[in-house]
Formats: sequence, C-alpha cells, structure tokens
Amino acid sequence: MSNHIDVKVKYISSKMGEQINPPFYATTGSAGMDLAACINEPITIKPGEKTVIPTGIAIQLPSNEYVALIFSRSGLGIKHGITMSNGVGVIDSDYTGEIKCGLVNLGTETYTIQPNDRIAQMVFMPVAIAALTVVNQLDSTERGAGGLGSTGQ
Repeated sequence: MSNHIDVKVKYISSKMGEQINPPFYATTGSAGMDLAACINEPITIKPGEKTVIPTGIAIQLPSNEYVALIFSRSGLGIKHGITMSNGVGVIDSDYTGEIKCGLVNLGTETYTIQPNDRIAQMVFMPVAIAALTVVNQLDSTERGAGGLGSTGQ
C-alpha cells in the first residue's frame, strides 16, 4: 500500500503572481504541508478578531476517497493565540477554488501576518463514506452515553 497521492496544484495569480510560496513539508517526518500567506502587505489581527488569509493556491484531489484538512500551526497557536477560526478547514474533493484560511487571534496581543508567513498546515487523509442505518437501540459499550469528562480528567 502506498502512502502517496497525486494532488494537482494551481497557482492563483490574482495576489502575488510568481511570488506564491508552494505548500511544502518542513521536515521528512511532517504530516502536514505548510501553507503560506499570499498577501501583498501585512495584515494585523487584534485580540478576538477574525480574518481570512488567502494562500494563492487551489488543489484538486485525485478522487472523493481523499480530503485535505487545514489545521493551525502549533507554534502560532501556542505562542501567539493565532488559530483556525473554524477549528479545522475541510477541502472536499470537488472544491477547486482558492484555499483560504480563516484565522482568529485568541491571544492578548495583536499579531501581524507578513507576506509569505506560514499560517496553517494541510494534511491529506482518506475518507470513509458512511452508510447510515436507523436503529431503535445502539449496542451496549463500557462507556455508554457518558461524555464530557466521564472517563476522567
């Protein structure tokens, strides 16, 4: 089984033209490809403020058996409170528009995104299509309906 998929990438020229930084794996052990801000000038995000940052790229996945997931970069989140405003971005297999990252500043200080700053990471995952079956009762499990801290802190 191969863990490689072929993904087409299109550069969107409406922002920075040839200066677009393509997604890349920062290390050989990276699960996610870093995405860069494709902006012409810095964008400042105040505490509690949200913004959308374009990446200058669009992708096409090989089939509906895959999804691209956009996650926050841990350094931005932990050090500055800059994270994805929707938790995780989902790039469906049939979406071929520009990837844009909704960011929110959860920190206490303003933060400025510079052109070409790495702002998020993209992970490719297989998709399982669910076939739902309506039932009157679910099978019994050890945990049951216990949620939100029911297994400990």
